[in-house]
Amino acid sequence: MHELTDRELFLALQYAKSLDENAGREIILRFQNDQPALAQAVFGVFPTMIAQQNQDMSHLFMDLCFDVICVFEHAFGTLPAQKTIDVEWLEKQAALVDSELQALMPETAMDEKIRDKLQNRFKQREHEDDPQTGLVKFMNDSIDEFAAENSTRVDAIKITQVMIYVVIRLLSSLYKHTSGKLLA
Repeated sequence: MHELTDRELFLALQYAKSLDENAGREIILRFQNDQPALAQAVFGVFPTMIAQQNQDMSHLFMDLCFDVICVFEHAFGTLPAQKTIDVEWLEKQAALVDSELQALMPETAMDEKIRDKLQNRFKQREHEDDPQTGLVKFMNDSIDEFAAENSTRVDAIKITQVMIYVVIRLLSSLYKHTSGKLLA
């Protein structure tokens, strides 16, 4: 897997925006069938966390997640099925993301040394993983623009941006993990 070029990102986003309702529904259904645990987090858990601050931003997040899934599928191929992935690896990824997310939420009661360590690990992994910076920037800009339309959305910008980053990172990790297994 590689960092998407501006051209690749543009074409993948153009593809995502060109899909009709039936094609979009098919992509979502395939995602839910192939990756039920990830789909539950992306379209169930994460939006609920955002909705606690703003419902509109939660809806935007789900729309942007659809775009992210389309970008990855267009650029790197269909997502591998969950059943073909090592369960231990999946559990480790989920636990890691969960602990890092808890550390990023100020309302979560946590020892400050542990919080700092988890936040630092999150930032370190951000630089180690191929973070698809162009895609992250595009999504963050979309979130900023949407929030600017209504001041009640502004408080949910940070959590929405963190969650979309987590989705991008999870998909990147998933593709890298499975492509590494195919090369081995």
